Amino acid sequence: MDDDARPAARLTVLSGPSGVGKDSVIELIRARSPWIKLSVSVTTRKKRDYETDQEHYHFVTRSEFQRLIDGDQLLEWAEFAGNLYGTPRAQVEGWLQQGRPVLLKIDLQGARQVRATMPDAQLIFLAPPSVEELKRRLIGRGTDDEETIRRRLEHADEELAHEKEFDRTVVNDFVERAADELVGLLGSSFLTPAQPQPGA
Repeated sequence: MDDDARPAARLTVLSGPSGVGKDSVIELIRARSPWIKLSVSVTTRKKRDYETDQEHYHFVTRSEFQRLIDGDQLLEWAEFAGNLYGTPRAQVEGWLQQGRPVLLKIDLQGARQVRATMPDAQLIFLAPPSVEELKRRLIGRGTDDEETIRRRLEHADEELAHEKEFDRTVVNDFVERAADELVGLLGSSFLTPAQPQPGA
């Protein structure tokens, strides 16, 4: 296939309620589909023990985050549970210009901002098999205190109510199946090397 015939790379936004398994799906895509670029968000949240700076997030102070806002260096940003989260604009735009599909994990508020600034972006909602299963996952994580869990459950109910704003829904019943479906929606197979033609 000629380069000119390839579909243009676009940004795909992955959103969904806390506890639905976005990180697990993304980790699997990272391992299986290295041609997909995963946007790394900036956050003022404290780093968790298993996280690596520059890989899971760019961890910054509130003053550093404010400088990014003032310099129009964020594609979107939002505040949740007392912490700021944002997407570096140059990182995403640079990858798209290289023809690489970009996957971005953000919340509902951020997805709406991306829709406004990049109308061609594809918005995908990662949904739980059921609300009961989502609550079980949230409580069972063991990483948050009771107040944080309460806030996350309230926020999850709000996000589930706005699923219709997204272009597609992927149900995370099994991580492997959800990851495969998401990769298919990214349209990234066009980046795999072309197979040589017989007699070429």
